[in-house]
Formats: sequence, structure tokens, C-alpha cells
Amino acid sequence: MAVLYLHGGGFVLGGLESHDDVCAEIAAKTGVDVVSIDYRLAPEHLHPAQLDDAEAAYVGLGEHYACIIVAGDSAGGNLAAALCLRCAARGLKQPEGQVLIYPGLGGDANKGSYLENADAPMLTREECLHYAKVRSGGVERSEVTDPEISPLLAQSFYGLAPAFVVTADIDPLRDDGADYAARLTEAGVAAEHRNEPQLVHGYLRARNMSRRAAESFEAICAAVSRFAEDAAPE
Repeated sequence: MAVLYLHGGGFVLGGLESHDDVCAEIAAKTGVDVVSIDYRLAPEHLHPAQLDDAEAAYVGLGEHYACIIVAGDSAGGNLAAALCLRCAARGLKQPEGQVLIYPGLGGDANKGSYLENADAPMLTREECLHYAKVRSGGVERSEVTDPEISPLLAQSFYGLAPAFVVTADIDPLRDDGADYAARLTEAGVAAEHRNEPQLVHGYLRARNMSRRAAESFEAICAAVSRFAEDAAPE
């Protein structure tokens, strides 16, 4: 059993070192092997380079592990969800579960949390739109039609991996996670959504300083453990 962890950073930042502590703590708390990848970043490498790297890692891990959980925060949560969609489109085995941590999934940036939290600490609405534009090579997010960039645009969510989606309440991306969990549920996929009051985007960095962040991290690790237990042979 392994977790494929996809780091956040708006598709332009982050890497193995930026999330090494998070991955190590997930492994220590769950007993599951955690593999993180240094996927290619924009603007030097545009979409679909990041997802191609995630798929290659997933397929490669499948040669060594019978069961894989995909997880990721922020941009990594987007990649984890998009990887599930790609697996469905290409006939690949679905992961045992998808754990999405304050993911950006391409929701409507002109309503809901995008407006309510437009100037939130750590991540603003304008930054969300900027990162998406850089990733796509200059295409405005409102013009994107590819669900591999914006998973909420998918026509079908049937048969995707069960999900645990956690969001930060003071975050432009909050409603993306809630809407994704709702779409999965409508398609008959087991999905749990947990929203964290008073927390901001990127709060995993504060998991050893903030009680609320620590409790959320415990819930994330518990979700990984549940997916692992459900996948374990009798």
C-alpha cells in the first residue's frame, strides 16, 4: 500500500523538500508508504506536463504496490482529482481513495467563496486566477473547457475513487472542495467533505502550532488509514 502525494504550490512552486515533512508525518501516523514526486512546474512546463508526470508515477507505482491512494494539497489536490478522471478515461485502475486538501478544482470564480474570501490571507482570488493562467500558457480560467485542468467541468464522476475532501473556510477555493464532494455523491461515489472553520489556505504548515490545524491533519491521516484498511485483503 502506498500514498502518491502531489504537492501544492500553484503549479509554479514547491517540490520534494517543501512537503517532505508533511509526507513523513503521514507515513509515520498511518504506517503507509508515502511517495512524493517532483513534477514539472510552469511556466517552463505547461499543462498537461504536471498531470502526465502524476500519471507516470501512478502507473510506475502500480508495478510495486497493489493498492495506491492519491493525495495532494492545493494544486496537488487538483492533480489528484484530475488523475482519477484520467484513469477513468484511459481505463486504468482507480486509486483506492483520493484525499484532497483545500484543492482548487476550477469552480466559478465569480460567486461564493471566491468573492467572500477574495482577499483572504495566504491565497487571494486574483492569485488563483493568475496561477491557473500561468499553468495553461495564458488561457483565462473562465475560458478553460478541459476537465483535466478544472475537474469540476467533468461530464461524469461515476466510478471515481472514494474521496475525503477537506477545505479551509477562509479560502477562495473553499466551495470547490464542497462542490466536488457533492458531485461525487450525486454520482454514487462515497465522498466526505470536512470544512475547517477559521482556517486559511495552506494551514498544514501550522499543524504543529495550531490546535485546529493539528486536528485537521489528524483527520486527514485518519482518512488515509481508512482507505488503506478498506483496501487491505481479508
